[in-house]
Amino acid sequence: MALVPNPVNDGPVFAEVDMGGDSSSPTVRATVVQAATVFYDTPATLDKAERLLAEAASYGSQLVVFPEAFVGGYPRGSNFGATIGNRTAKGKEEFRKYHAAAIDVPGPEVVRLAAMAGKYKVHLVMGVIERDRYTLYCTVLFFDSQGHYLGKHRKIMPTALERIIWGFGDGSTIPVFETQIGKIGAAICWENRMPLLRTAMYAKGIEIYCAPTADARDLWQASMTHIALEGGCFVLSANQFCRRKDYPAPPDYVFSGTEEDLAPDSVVCAGGSVIISPSGTVLAGPNYEGEALISADLDLGEIARAKFDFDVVGHYSRPEVLSLTVMDQPTSPVTFTSASANAEVAKRVEGAVEETTKVTEVCLEKRIIYDYQFQTPNQKEGEVQKQV
Repeated sequence: MALVPNPVNDGPVFAEVDMGGDSSSPTVRATVVQAATVFYDTPATLDKAERLLAEAASYGSQLVVFPEAFVGGYPRGSNFGATIGNRTAKGKEEFRKYHAAAIDVPGPEVVRLAAMAGKYKVHLVMGVIERDRYTLYCTVLFFDSQGHYLGKHRKIMPTALERIIWGFGDGSTIPVFETQIGKIGAAICWENRMPLLRTAMYAKGIEIYCAPTADARDLWQASMTHIALEGGCFVLSANQFCRRKDYPAPPDYVFSGTEEDLAPDSVVCAGGSVIISPSGTVLAGPNYEGEALISADLDLGEIARAKFDFDVVGHYSRPEVLSLTVMDQPTSPVTFTSASANAEVAKRVEGAVEETTKVTEVCLEKRIIYDYQFQTPNQKEGEVQKQV
C-alpha cells in the first residue's frame, strides 16, 4: 500500500496501490519530510524537526528521512562573497554566521536528535551541517528507534560553489546500517550520480537507500528511478520546499545573480520529494506543492523480486572483469610521531561515535529529552548537560 502525499498538518491520506506483494513480507511505513530550515536558527530548526517527527510518528511511520542540510541550512543562492582570487569581508561574516549555525558531532544537538528518535520510536535520517572545528561538512546522521546514534555519512563530493564552504568526506563514512527495519544508508544530492559510490553501497547490502537532496529539477526523478532499479532497493529522496521568506531578509542574506531581491513568496526550491520501489514504481510523490510529509508502506519482499531480475553486485556482476576498491579508512592531513597525538587525531577524525552513543544512552535512561525551550534565559547548555 502507498500513502498519498499530504500537506503538513492535514493528516495522512491513504490510497492503496497493489504492488503484487505477499502478506508474509515485512512492511515498513516510511516518511520523507519536505520542509524548510529556520535559517541561522538551529534551536528553532530542531523544534520544527520535532513537530514534524511527532506528526509522522502519529500515523505509524517507522522511518523518517529529512532533507539535505536541514539542520544548519542549505545556503541556496549565496556565493559567500567569493570570486577567483578574492573573498569579501561581508562574505566572510556570512560564513561566520553559517559556521555558528552548524552542529558538532558529537554534541548537544546530536543528543537531542537521538532523544527525539527514541521518544517517538522512529528510525531517523537527518541532514545536517557538521562543524569539525573550522571546517564544515554536509552530513547525514542516523538514529535507531531506541534513540541510539548509529553513525554518519559525510558528503564526499560537494558540487560547484558548495566546495568553498564544505569539506570533503572520506571513505570511512560510507555506512550501511543493519536495523530492525532493514539495511539503511544514504548518499547526498549529486553524490547519487557517482556510480562507484552507489556500487560501494550496493555491495554493503543496502535495502533502503536514502537520498537527501537540494535538487528539485524534473531530471532528479529519473536519477532516483534509475537507482531504485539498479540497486534493487527502495529509494527515499527528501528535499526542502523553500520560499524567499524562509531565508533572512536583505542585507543579511542576498541571492547572488539577482538585480533586485526576490518577492517573499517566490519559490526558490520546489521540493520534488519522492519514494520509489525496487521495481521503479513511484509509491509516493513527487510533491512540488509545498511543505509536506510524503509517506508509503514499503513491502520488503519487493527487494527479492527485483533482484531476481538484476543483482548488480551478485549474479549480474563480473568481478574478474570489473571490480572496485574502496579506501574506507579515516584520513588525516597530519601524522604525529607520538602515539598519544595520533590517537587524539584519530578520535576527532572518526567522529567520537562511542562518546555520543554513551551520552545518548544516559539521556534516554533518565528520560532527559534535550529541548532548548526548557532553558531559562540565564541557563547555558553546559548547565543542562550537568543534569545527565
